[in-house]
Amino acid sequence: MDGVSCEFRPGTLTAIVGPNGAGKTTYFNLISGQLPATSGSVHLFGEDITRMGAPQRTKRGIGRAFQLTNLFPRLSVLENVRLAVQARANAGKSLLATWDSRIALIEKAEHYLERVALADKREVAAAALSHGDQRKLEVAILLALEPEVFMFDEPTAGMSVDEVPVILELISHIKAQGDKTILLVEHKMDVVRSLADRIIVLHQGQLVAQGAPAEVIASPIVQEAYLGVARV
Repeated sequence: MDGVSCEFRPGTLTAIVGPNGAGKTTYFNLISGQLPATSGSVHLFGEDITRMGAPQRTKRGIGRAFQLTNLFPRLSVLENVRLAVQARANAGKSLLATWDSRIALIEKAEHYLERVALADKREVAAAALSHGDQRKLEVAILLALEPEVFMFDEPTAGMSVDEVPVILELISHIKAQGDKTILLVEHKMDVVRSLADRIIVLHQGQLVAQGAPAEVIASPIVQEAYLGVARV
């Protein structure tokens, strides 16, 4: 990345767009902690988290759904989400957790599975799911972590036309809460137009445009860099 500096506020959804190789995933990795920064800094709610790894940033409220699914393949759909619920509740700290608390964790996990339309596949191993269902499961895990910052890296990639509305409705619901910060990397411009309050455009590791969706999409530099339209 080359001097990219942006601020993201609660209650807004920012779409990050650009051609392949523009630096979108690298930028996400720098924010979420998968990639250490060689210069610059990352701040979350006023706290400098630059030297923190991904697990520490997750505990502080950054949640990320990856472009490639990041699941426990041998565990069931329900167990994948239950572990996320348990991590959020810190239930794993107690070896004397009651059966009632375990039931509560399972019920909460089932709630998130219903939200992503996977309740009927609760006992299926994650590895046995279709790619689209794996993406939905990862979103369920992200919801279970209850982050303050949601990071979606092409959440609808590999999904059928029928599956896409489930994820878009979930993202819209999170946005409607008004207190969460949402970052979205997405190639489908119709999705970007329907969800984004703001667009930032990366090209060759640089920030080349940012602003309201209609304004940014219509700008000559975006037409050339992202849509492949030559400037006259």
